[in-house]
Amino acid sequence: MRLPPSLRFRLGSGTLGAAGAGPGAVPEVGAVAGARYRQGQSPTPRTREYFYYIDHQGQLFLDDTKVKNFITCFKDVAFLAFFFKRLEPNRSGRYEAEFPFLSPCGRERNFLRCEDRPIVFTQILPDSGHHGWLLSYCGGGERLAVPFQPENLMMSPENGRLYHPAPAKTGGVGLVRSALASEWSPGFQFGRGPEQPPTHFFWEGRRYRLTEELLPLLRGGGEGEEPAGPVTPPAGMSWGPTPPPKKLSLSPPTLS
Repeated sequence: MRLPPSLRFRLGSGTLGAAGAGPGAVPEVGAVAGARYRQGQSPTPRTREYFYYIDHQGQLFLDDTKVKNFITCFKDVAFLAFFFKRLEPNRSGRYEAEFPFLSPCGRERNFLRCEDRPIVFTQILPDSGHHGWLLSYCGGGERLAVPFQPENLMMSPENGRLYHPAPAKTGGVGLVRSALASEWSPGFQFGRGPEQPPTHFFWEGRRYRLTEELLPLLRGGGEGEEPAGPVTPPAGMSWGPTPPPKKLSLSPPTLS
């Protein structure tokens, strides 16, 4: 899985991720929950391993990046699409507990751990072919997107975060980044009272009853899932009955 030159900010020897100033630089040693690794390590001949982390905003980083922010995350759409389209549960026999997901690329193993879910929805896009909307995830634009299903939005009773159906091989459920959830907050209606998750969502002039079909998947566990406790809404979202908006419509974002 090769990066464009503009993203090789941490390359040493190998294809991805070895820290250092250039060829021959010694990769740093990383550790997660006691498991030690080196970016670009070769446990068997002609095999290399790299380690990644995705945060709750859908930003992908090399796991051992010291400062994780928009500057240091991966932003190349072609690379992100390649990485996430191949993402699957880690059944390699290596680092399965510490890095639950794997994006294989030939003899290269790209391990991933996540703050919450491996799929994070970051943007809504117009689906011109079907006159609907797409939810794009992990910074991949139209290359990484699923049809938007407003009736299947689900606010977790455990952590107050908003979720949406995602590709089955990555668990079937993805997190909606907080900025997008906050943008949608006027459309939620709380029919069971302010202490319970919303029951309805208004979208494009239509009132959808929320199915809660994702609840078994959310409670099935996953890295980043918080234990049951007081229900708190995402930042910027009010927990309480909200009247139907006159019109809820997002202007199509500018695609880069």
